[in-house]
Amino acid sequence: MGYEITIVGLGAGDLNQLPFGIYKRLKNSAKCLVRTLDHPVVSELAAEGVMFESFDQIYEKHDTFEKVYEEISEIVLDKAGLEEIIYAVPGHPMIAEKTVQLLLEKGPQRNTRIKIEGGQSFLDALFLAIKIDPINGFQLLDGTALSRDDLKTDQHMIIGQVYDQFTASDVKLALMEKLPDDHEVMIVKAAGSKDESIKKVALYELDRHMDELSNLTSVYVPPVKNEADRYKEFSKLREIIAELRGPNGCPWDKKQTHASLKPYLIEEAYELIDAIDEQDDEAMIGELGDVLLQVMLHSQIAEDEGMFSVDDVIEGISAKMVRRHPHVFGDVHVSGTEDVLKNWQEIKATEKSGNESKEKSLLDEVGKSLPSLVRGHELQKRAARVGFDWTDVTGALEKVKEEVAELEIELKMEHNIEKIKNELGDLFFALVNVARFNGIQAEEAMHATNRKFYNRFTYIENRVKQSGKSFKDFSLEQLDQFWEEAKTKGY
Repeated sequence: MGYEITIVGLGAGDLNQLPFGIYKRLKNSAKCLVRTLDHPVVSELAAEGVMFESFDQIYEKHDTFEKVYEEISEIVLDKAGLEEIIYAVPGHPMIAEKTVQLLLEKGPQRNTRIKIEGGQSFLDALFLAIKIDPINGFQLLDGTALSRDDLKTDQHMIIGQVYDQFTASDVKLALMEKLPDDHEVMIVKAAGSKDESIKKVALYELDRHMDELSNLTSVYVPPVKNEADRYKEFSKLREIIAELRGPNGCPWDKKQTHASLKPYLIEEAYELIDAIDEQDDEAMIGELGDVLLQVMLHSQIAEDEGMFSVDDVIEGISAKMVRRHPHVFGDVHVSGTEDVLKNWQEIKATEKSGNESKEKSLLDEVGKSLPSLVRGHELQKRAARVGFDWTDVTGALEKVKEEVAELEIELKMEHNIEKIKNELGDLFFALVNVARFNGIQAEEAMHATNRKFYNRFTYIENRVKQSGKSFKDFSLEQLDQFWEEAKTKGY
């Protein structure tokens, strides 16, 4: 069985901040393990005769802090197998100290008792130095592993462990994804000690003040005051939509229902397709925003009615993505896209069977409100899964020829509109089959042709205007020449 490890905190500054009990414990120890010698208390206690053994050399061995902390924790535990250990860390052992968390996790597995004797946290001194009250909400974040998704810009943010220029640069880049480049931040070094330093800088300058960066440095990021600076936050979008639907909101937004919004969702989806086809990134940003607006409005309407919220929507899609990607989030192995799609369909079928109380058609899962060409494509796909399909595209092409012949017959007959409409529908459906066999979505093909026609016809319009004449002054053959010009110019 291992001995006991006593972990003490060295505080955030000099010896004056060290609790008296911790001071006595260190003075009476024969030798103390310390994560790093780079701390004012260590040098002051060393001058008083306290012996320290540090792990500074381990930082040079590894390229990540995770590996450093892992090795330190293992060495401390190994030593504890031979004798009682005192292990000292900067600040408070339970705040921003990964090696302590590892020791607490591994100690019981090694039959080693872990005792925490505290120390002064850098937070108390830092709050005093920058004069803020954290009751309004604050985040304590690790500068060595900062992500934009961690950031809540409407709260006080304290980012610890900003050791060096490299870490400061990473912190700066993460913050600049959410905040203006000139957002004022504070570099706080050795808060509460005689060497305390506070420097206000623009965010883009954060990594340019190397003299302020050490293991006693934190960065304070004040909450944003300009509401527009929060527009990148999902929570802000949610607030805006709730206000639009609220008592003092917009009359148009307040009267919308799920049914009244249906045409807008379809319209926005097609406008997004236009932006994708045009390869227009700026337009895509706007159109994706419009699609997201529809999601948010539907979710807010449901929340107002007590049915569900956007949280439920997000939870549902997150759970579905994890569930249907066991090769990513589980231990299922796949050899390629074909296996992925096969697994997806099998999982989806299992989900459907678990949620249905009565027998349903394979085709019932195809949305009835889909555009007709898209729905035809999906109906054919479902039927093909159980073998109801042509063996190759030849059969589908022959069906197109058959439908064209039947349409020609109807057009030569008594001109029955209903029969012509039916034959046209059969022809469209057969063409969708040919498109499907070639991996083409017929709706996209038609959409592209509509755009091509628009571009070429507007070219003809411009040529007519340039001539100073009107359309009636040109024959069809002359207009067709303009059409051919448009083709040669890539319209």
